[in-house]
Amino acid sequence: MKTLSNWIEEMHASGKSYFAFSEAIDCFSTQNPDSLKRSLTRLVSKHKIFSVWKGFYVIIPIEYQAKGIVPAVFYIDQLMKSLGRDYYISLLNAAEFYGAAHQRPMEFSVMITPPSLRATLKKDVKINFNNKSVILEQYTELRKTPTSYVKISSPELTATDLIQFERVVGGLNRASTVLYELAESCRFKKLKTDFFDYVPMPVIQRLGYLLDEELDLKKHADDLYAMAKKYGTPFRKTPLKNRKSTTGCPFNEKWKVIVNEQIEIDEL
Repeated sequence: MKTLSNWIEEMHASGKSYFAFSEAIDCFSTQNPDSLKRSLTRLVSKHKIFSVWKGFYVIIPIEYQAKGIVPAVFYIDQLMKSLGRDYYISLLNAAEFYGAAHQRPMEFSVMITPPSLRATLKKDVKINFNNKSVILEQYTELRKTPTSYVKISSPELTATDLIQFERVVGGLNRASTVLYELAESCRFKKLKTDFFDYVPMPVIQRLGYLLDEELDLKKHADDLYAMAKKYGTPFRKTPLKNRKSTTGCPFNEKWKVIVNEQIEIDEL
């Protein structure tokens, strides 16, 4: 009789790197579900599989069995499909695909559409979920991983997300440090007007100011400025840093940004 361990090994040999508890129940229909759960728990303790979500298991490749965990990029696409959720890898983890993470992120960031999902922490792997009302496919890219393809934000969307969700990545200083390296991959002059429907204009203004005045990336700033003006929505006064006093702070006329935060990027 085929054992649970044999079944998992056969799946892995055939190229499948994950399975759902419901699949195990279907295959071992004569076995008590509670007994099956105990068997799965034993395999988790032996570092053969890894439970990353309730009812969702990843098969651990030999090279990762010593730690008993698998990098989230190996299974995030399968997990999100199993949850029926649209997504893209975002923020520092997306920047890493473009060689711009500066330091390896400690957490794994995923952008999803509502309803929200709570962050999950399994051993040393923490997945954070951030929300957007919609995800525009034209501003995402597919990248190949050892197990599948994953969806990541385009360089331009990654840049605006870093500013919009700067608190998540550790503040504007860290966002600016990553942005400096990411800008090489950005092509703002190729943006279409729907990008400015999708990204709040204050985020565009803050990004433009940082590129222009703090990072000395004038060409990128000019391209973004030209596309924003082509879109037609006027700039309105906005603070560089949300939820911080603007009293007595200098004002950048071009980007209509109140400079209420001192930017210091890490040495590159």
